[in-house]
Formats: sequence, structure tokens, C-alpha cells
Amino acid sequence: MTPRNASDANDDQPWSDLGRPPLNAAALRRALVRGGLWSSLDVVPATGSTNSDLVALASGGKVDEGAVLVAESQSAGRGRLDREWTAPPRSGLFFSVFLKPGGDVPVERWGWLPLLVGVAVATGLARAAGVDTALKWPNDLLVNVEGEERKAGGILAERAGDGVVVGIGLNVSLRADELPVARAGSLALAGAASTDRDTLLRAVLRSLEERYVDWRAAGGDPAVSRLQETYAAGCATLGRNVRAELPGGQELVGEAVAVDGDGRLVIASADGVQQPVGAGDIVHLR
Repeated sequence: MTPRNASDANDDQPWSDLGRPPLNAAALRRALVRGGLWSSLDVVPATGSTNSDLVALASGGKVDEGAVLVAESQSAGRGRLDREWTAPPRSGLFFSVFLKPGGDVPVERWGWLPLLVGVAVATGLARAAGVDTALKWPNDLLVNVEGEERKAGGILAERAGDGVVVGIGLNVSLRADELPVARAGSLALAGAASTDRDTLLRAVLRSLEERYVDWRAAGGDPAVSRLQETYAAGCATLGRNVRAELPGGQELVGEAVAVDGDGRLVIASADGVQQPVGAGDIVHLR
């Protein structure tokens, strides 16, 4: 795979920061591309966005399901609502995967994929880094830094050809003075037992394979696969008062009481009316 916007800037030199070694692509392929879900794994030094690159490849039929594209640095990483995602080279994990639920899972259940990936990432990080990662609906990864809830990562899903590309951005070794905003965090600041990115990536991708295979085998049914139950157990949004900033400039304030069978957040207003929210920005209110 070739990144569309690879840079030859000094920051992209593999050993420009000795505390942040490059990923070992060959070792990752040996560990992960073994006849299971993961069909290929490529690591590029720099690109604009792994999601954009993999969407283009998948839309053109140039990659199989299970393709993984990792970048040591992104210059145009995106979160939801096209928010910019930036971090120093090799300070995090920035990667995208191509999944094709296909005939096994009805298209109306594909909306569970970002939530499934969130559960898988949290599980993998608990195993490999000993970090308790909470999920903020629909796609943020939260860690605890000195008693404060901070965003350490995010997930972005995009349709591509006959499948979905899911991108994950995760702050691993960022120091306090490198955080893009005060409310951001990283695994290092959360006291991670390991910040070895090879170890973390292997753990996350193995966890994702387990979750995805089970979900597909259940026809994408979130109850049968226990995805709905597991997501709810790890979701920091549930039980909180929230403000949902909806498309079109509308807002809904109330208590987040459930995640329904379609993966939507159910918010109960002060008058007791429950309304499911399928898209929007969620603010946790204190």
C-alpha cells in the first residue's frame, strides 16, 4: 500500500525520538496474518489519513477483508464531524481496518461496528496495558488521568465498496505538554503498564478479531453475541446526564439510560420521555 500524502519531513525519520521506536511491521505480520481475519498488514511512515487511504483501496477492490493499514504519523487524521486528529510521530497507534460483514450480517446492523471496535480496543488495552478504558457513546475512548476523565482515542467508520473501513486513533506515549487540548489524555498519563506499541497493536487486533467473528456468527445480533450487554457494561455515558447536540442544531438534554438494539443512545428527558439518538455529539454534564 502506498500512502497518498507521505511526507519526508525530519519528524518521519524512524529514530528521531529514541523513546518512540518504530513499529516492527515484519513481526506484526508474522504474529497476526496467519490465516484468520487479518489478510494483510502494512505500516507506512506517514500519510494524510489511514482511513482515506484504505477507503480508496477498498472502493477500488484492491484489498481483501482484514486488510490493516498503520501509519507512524498522520497529517490529516480525522475524527467524527471531520475533527482533526494530530499527534507527534510514533506517539500513538493510528490505523484502519477493512471489514466486510457481507451476507452474514444485515446492513441495518452494520451500525454496531464502531461500538464493537470500541469494546475490542478497551478489552485489548486492559489485557496488554492494564488500563481501564471506558467508552463514551458512540466512539470515544476515555482513560482516567489523576482522577479526571480524558479522551485518549477515537473511532471512525466509513463505508467503502462492499464493506466498512474502521479507523482507530489512540494516544499512547503523549506527555502532558504534547496534548492537543487540556481534556485529552494518553495511556502513559493513565499509568499504563506498557506503552510498547507493537504489543498494544497485537492485543487490540486479536481482541477485535475475536469480537468480530462472534458478532458475524450471530448474524450481527447484538443480544445473541452479547455485544449490547458488554458495550453497556463499559459505557461511561450510561447513567449520566448528557446533552446531545443533534444534526440541524437541535439539542436534547436528559439522562442516558440505555443503548438500544440498533446501537442508538436512549435519552430520558426531565418529563420522562425516552428518545433514541442515532447521530450527534454527546457532552457529559457534571
